Amino acid sequence: METPKIPGPSDEGEKQVLAKLVAIRDQLQLRKLDRTTYVRSQDVMVLYNQTIEQVKRLNEIRGGKATEENQVDRVVDSCFQLLSLFFMTIGRNNEAPAAYALTSTIKRLLDHLTESNLFSAQDLESMSQTLEHLSEILHATSNTKSAPFLETLIANRIDRCRASLSNLQKKIEDVGEPLRPTADKLVSILRQMAVANTRSKFSAAEIRKREAELNEIGNKRKDGKFVDQDGNVLKGSDDVSNLLERCLLYTQIVLEKNGQFPDKWRPIYDVLVGIRNELDKLSLTQAWSLRETDLFDYQRQLDKIDESRVDGNWLDENRQPAELYVQRTFLYLIRRSYGYIYHLMISSEPVSEALLPIYNQLQTLKRCLVQVKDNGGVSTVRELYPYSMKLNSIDNMRVDGKFMVGEDIPEGQGSVTELLAECFDLNYDLRVAAEAAEEDKTPEP
Repeated sequence: METPKIPGPSDEGEKQVLAKLVAIRDQLQLRKLDRTTYVRSQDVMVLYNQTIEQVKRLNEIRGGKATEENQVDRVVDSCFQLLSLFFMTIGRNNEAPAAYALTSTIKRLLDHLTESNLFSAQDLESMSQTLEHLSEILHATSNTKSAPFLETLIANRIDRCRASLSNLQKKIEDVGEPLRPTADKLVSILRQMAVANTRSKFSAAEIRKREAELNEIGNKRKDGKFVDQDGNVLKGSDDVSNLLERCLLYTQIVLEKNGQFPDKWRPIYDVLVGIRNELDKLSLTQAWSLRETDLFDYQRQLDKIDESRVDGNWLDENRQPAELYVQRTFLYLIRRSYGYIYHLMISSEPVSEALLPIYNQLQTLKRCLVQVKDNGGVSTVRELYPYSMKLNSIDNMRVDGKFMVGEDIPEGQGSVTELLAECFDLNYDLRVAAEAAEEDKTPEP
């Protein structure tokens, strides 16, 4: 992993802290790469406590004075970012450290939405709910006081995210209710064109189809304004018209390029498309293939490319800014990838990866049983035997009511036990219904 080229610490004490934090980060990286065994909670806590100890020492050295960011701050961020993802991996999602990585991703997304000025109310609603949930986690763990400075750091991040969110929500409110579906439709069309533009096989027909939709929306205007049935100009008409013109301009640019990306920008483009495609695959197979710590490398690659901009744009080897087409394509790919990371994080189950195979089997069983119930149940109890046998085999794996892995009791026992109970309840209800149906069919003597 590359640390950005920023100054090293000048203070001797900070240099010692940096050396120890780098060693901790390297251990976290090695543990992240090791898939021969599952991640144990106690192993993570050892490295977490070591990190907290070094950060406390760093704060004592600095004595609360404002200092210019140096390599120590970046390595601290890397350690907390990794630890946060490790907390998710071991199923401790509802503890303060797990919130660190999520607040980083939300801040990135909000920054991009603010910069692009392209978003819908639905985009903001999810992040608003997530920030509320993170606040509840902080409040619930504030009594531990094991690392109050970390909780304060995360709380400040949440406040900054809420401030950005509030500014974006005000922009939504600048558009009247009658026009919001049109604005949301334009956002959706622009994003669909961005997807089409970054596919391996470019389809001009698909872009022209979106162009026709845009023209249809534009034709609803009168004298360039969106009006109601009485001819009154709707609130936000100019903003939505500007968005429409932006979409039409993008359509022209994409059709002119015809899927041909400039060679000098191709290396960055290939990296971003690769990240987007890999995250897309993970979003489809998350339950079975994702270890949350895998997201760290994607985050760092995206951060590096995003932070390489100068005044909001990328510069080529001659210090010339990228053309609008390149800039918008890169920004779309970065924002889409951050969006995937965000959704993968909030979809993470509070279950240790050691218990995930059992948890995933139960999730599948539950879906099957729900589908059977929704489709009218079963005609005989025998049809439930496969489900009953599987549930009993999982139940028999418990030792004194716990799912053990060797001598360890992995995190997430409550979630797995609750899901198992739900499956047993569904299976029982189906059996009772089947037995009642069989009795009704039995002719009376």
